[in-house]
Amino acid sequence: MKVKNNHAKIRGGKKLRSVKEKIVAGEFYSLEKGIELLKSLAFAKFNETLEIAINLGIDPRRSDQMVRGIVSLPAGSGKQIKVAVICKDDRISEALSAGADFAGSTDIIEAIKAGKIDFSVCIATPDMMGTVGSVARILGPKGLMPNPKLGTVTSDIATAVKNSKSGQVEFRVEKAGIIHVGAGKISFSLEDLVKNANSVVEAITKAKPVGVKGSYIKSIYLSSTMGPSIPVDLAKLS
Repeated sequence: MKVKNNHAKIRGGKKLRSVKEKIVAGEFYSLEKGIELLKSLAFAKFNETLEIAINLGIDPRRSDQMVRGIVSLPAGSGKQIKVAVICKDDRISEALSAGADFAGSTDIIEAIKAGKIDFSVCIATPDMMGTVGSVARILGPKGLMPNPKLGTVTSDIATAVKNSKSGQVEFRVEKAGIIHVGAGKISFSLEDLVKNANSVVEAITKAKPVGVKGSYIKSIYLSSTMGPSIPVDLAKLS
């Protein structure tokens, strides 16, 4: 897959070239073997992320072939997720008790307009969406706009906050027809990373648009943040 190969070239260096030599050219790996190999080759001084790139046989220019959704990672994402809840004033305490980092109504809207966006997930109750619309042009490009299809527009604040905090991540196909998803930290156990990876593949498989003909998942590549790409054997997917 060209994207991943170019990605590796940009990150080239002695360490990367050294670990790439340990990957058998032309060989495709099962998810478990691929992840096990990545764990053994990780060399960065920070805790790298397991990245999954899935190339889909769709036309992303067609609205009926847009692939987007959410997946709950069984072992979590390993990231610190900050959640903001936009709700009526009488539900602020409920949101904070549920674990939200920020909760408010027009005060959060004004903070967003001022460029103060210190959160990675934004949840809104349905009765606040009219107000949230005023900052759609700010939140939209950042992937933070609340969306009922993603469970971030809801009256069930507690469940939405819990899901966001526990490792629920969003996926969305890019213009090139590729989906990139972070599936946990490379320091996770092999078992946990395999569970996360399988959940990602399963969620994207289920999100197949009805109108797609032929091969849907064309290729899957695994990598760590600083590591090389490892091709997955699609025939060995569970």
